[in-house]
Amino acid sequence: MENLSWARPAACSNSGNCPEVAVTSEAVYIRSSLLPDAIAQLTPTEWRELLSAIRAGEFDV
Repeated sequence: MENLSWARPAACSNSGNCPEVAVTSEAVYIRSSLLPDAIAQLTPTEWRELLSAIRAGEFDV
């Protein structure tokens, strides 16, 4: 895997338990800052669908 540039939400800047995302032209990678070696790879379409579901509250408990 290429050298990825990871970003995290501004609200997590000083926290050790944050989601991190790296975007390339071909894929979007997601990981937890607690488990940086466990990386999920999504297509751009899957990423957009995930964001839409989160914004719609589909994962709210």
